[in-house]
Amino acid sequence: MKRAIINMTMLMAVTACSTDGVEALAETGGTPSDFEIQYTMPVPSDFFQAAEHQGTIELVEYDSKDYTSSSQPVTHKPAYVYVPYGYDPSKQYDIIYLLHGWTGVAQEYFLRRNGNSKTTMVHLFDHLIESGKCRPFIAVSPTWDKDNQAKDWGESTREAAVFSQEYVNDLIPAVESRYSTYCTDFTPEGILASHEHRAIGGFSLGAITTWYVFEQAFPYSRMYLPMSGDNWSQGMYGGQYYPEETAQFLADLVNASPYGNNFYVWYAVGTNDVRRPQTHNQALAMAALSDTFNASNFSYHMKEGGQHDFNAVWEFCYNALPFFFPANEQQACYTRETLIEDVINDPAFKDYGRLIFPVNTGYWSGTTLEDLDLAWYNYIDPDKTVEVCNYLRSHADGCFLDIYTEAEKQANPELRNTGLFFFKGENGAPFAICNAGGGFSYVGAMHDSFPHALELSKKGYNAFALIYRPGDAYEDLARAITFIRDHADELGVNPDGYSLWGGSAGARMAATLGNSGYLHQLTGRTDVPQTSAVIMQYTGYTAVSQDDAPTYACCGTSDGIASWRTMQSRLESLAALGIPTEFHAYSGLPHGFGLGTGTVAEGWIDDAVAFWQAQPGYSSIDPIRADSRLDDGRIYSTDGRRLATIQPGINIVNGKKILAK
Repeated sequence: MKRAIINMTMLMAVTACSTDGVEALAETGGTPSDFEIQYTMPVPSDFFQAAEHQGTIELVEYDSKDYTSSSQPVTHKPAYVYVPYGYDPSKQYDIIYLLHGWTGVAQEYFLRRNGNSKTTMVHLFDHLIESGKCRPFIAVSPTWDKDNQAKDWGESTREAAVFSQEYVNDLIPAVESRYSTYCTDFTPEGILASHEHRAIGGFSLGAITTWYVFEQAFPYSRMYLPMSGDNWSQGMYGGQYYPEETAQFLADLVNASPYGNNFYVWYAVGTNDVRRPQTHNQALAMAALSDTFNASNFSYHMKEGGQHDFNAVWEFCYNALPFFFPANEQQACYTRETLIEDVINDPAFKDYGRLIFPVNTGYWSGTTLEDLDLAWYNYIDPDKTVEVCNYLRSHADGCFLDIYTEAEKQANPELRNTGLFFFKGENGAPFAICNAGGGFSYVGAMHDSFPHALELSKKGYNAFALIYRPGDAYEDLARAITFIRDHADELGVNPDGYSLWGGSAGARMAATLGNSGYLHQLTGRTDVPQTSAVIMQYTGYTAVSQDDAPTYACCGTSDGIASWRTMQSRLESLAALGIPTEFHAYSGLPHGFGLGTGTVAEGWIDDAVAFWQAQPGYSSIDPIRADSRLDDGRIYSTDGRRLATIQPGINIVNGKKILAK
């Protein structure tokens, strides 16, 4: 996912002198804090068509009041409800309420104005659930208008400003008493008790209404999805004209609430949206109050080229709803404190749990997921380890694939220590095989291939992490390539345009099988096309051939095992043969940095994907644009670790060494 970096505090520096290229920095007046704008991923084209498993749209009618009138006369209102395919009233479902914009009506999100056909949003919801990106959820398209009729701007804004009363008093009880949500008591107290499983969002004036609900009924919903609109507590278009005051008002509201630590705002706008100034100014002002609004409860998203229309709304929902309602969240039971042996022995994994961590036990240590240590690796991220384990558990029924037959395993029992862990992406997307290193002594998948495969799947690719026999690694990778291609239809992958990834020993494997001659020799087949790209990390592999594949490589300059100069020299030789290459050396990083989370290398995987996409034979999935991290304002230590603030001594800022006194 593309990110833009906004430096929220100016780094006030004064150059005093210069010695050996190191600038002297005076004391800074503030603490730098980087905030990331996250760019949304496009909706797959097939999500705009009818899904195989389709939910239904049902009408709920209920009594409410005209809350704009002092006498509050009774009104009778409609709300349209999306009920997911396979709805089971014995189960409980999360729910989201989506509010239309100005001149909209209640059926806006789900039924076309003629009322006879479903909208694109319904197809999108069906596919999100069918593809496993979301667990089944209920969605509601109501109206904040008292009689479901378009009004002039003034009356509409007055109706939106008081909708929070109807939301809590009338709408939620009417809908959630009819469907099986987590709310079983429809009093305000009962609604509050079930807020964990309730979201509300809206577009344009619906976003403004969402902010009114946040302001006036904050604790009754945990998740908020305002799209292209701001909060008007300080006046109309307050997000644009009074962003700091608006943000402070919202922060004070949150800080005063006992639920201030239990909410999430997923804020979004298109880069070409006419309402961008209102949204953008407020978002940055909120992000500046990081004690209240931070990564735990707030994110800001943009659709590249997005305008003030439903194309943006569809893309925002496609990106936000899997975050709100992730598939199989109830199985996400592992934490940093979980014992590694409990993961290995979890019955959900049947007999392959032992392959999640290295079967060669002499090369790793640790009791809990947080304690995991792997020989020759650095910067192991406990949170990523937990995320990987939870992903595997939530996909336990289909995440492991045997690449050898039972007869072959009986003839050679060592083959039982092989297999592919499948991280499913979009149907029909290209595949990647990730190969962890381990010195051909063990397989360090938990740091060197599982995280890579998981991140690739998030980008829509079908990614496989190979567990191989260290003594027969090339043979196992050859089998993995042919297995995936031979089963491409049932796996839902594109057999062409694939890539081979690897770190350390795994990089040697990827480079070797990336060579067309070795590929045909090791697979024993001529019908297997050469990989579109080889993605290599930290290896001393030096062989060069005209038959080698386009190659991306990265390494740390402080790698004591695989010299970055060796990698650079090999890529220069490949380039001299006319083979496309790309090389990155990251200052101060040691061997085995993996994804490089929290280091100067963080985000390298986006560069690698962009390289893969640029090669001949690549197909499917919209191109990702690589982000440069050289001039992003981030601060790093001399060993490549990312820092939150300037520290005494030498720091690296925008690629320059800075001495802070």
